[in-house]
Amino acid sequence: MTEWSKDLVLYRMTRANETLEDARILANTGRWNACVNRLYYACFYAVSALLVRHGLSSSKHTGVRSLFNRQYVKTGTIPKSLARTYNDLFERRQEGDYIDFVSFEESQVLPWISKAEQLIDYITSLVEKEYSGSLG
Repeated sequence: MTEWSKDLVLYRMTRANETLEDARILANTGRWNACVNRLYYACFYAVSALLVRHGLSSSKHTGVRSLFNRQYVKTGTIPKSLARTYNDLFERRQEGDYIDFVSFEESQVLPWISKAEQLIDYITSLVEKEYSGSLG
C-alpha cells in the first residue's frame, strides 16, 4: 500500500467518525431525515476506507455497496447483521433525500445510530489490525 493510500484510509475513517458525530448532533435536535443522511455517509466513509485499504474503489455509491457486499459480507469478513445496517441506511438515505413526503421518526432513527456506531467500530478494528496507529 502506498503512503497516499494509507493517508486516504485514515482520512476516510476520520470523516466517518466526524460524520457520525454530526448525526448525533442532528438527532439531538430532532432532525431525523438529516440524521439518516449523515448516518449513511458515516458508514459510507468507513466502507470506502476499507475498500481503499484493499486496493478497491468505485466512483458510484452503488458500486461501493456492491464491492462491500461481494468482498466482505459474502466472505464473512463483515457479519451480515452489521452489513444490513449499511445496506438499510443506503436505502433509507435514498428515500429521505429523493422521495417527497418521507419523514423519519425518532423511533426509527435512534436504533440506527448505535448500529452505525457498531459497523464503524468493526471496520475500524479491521483497519487498525493492519496499522500500528490508532484511527479513532
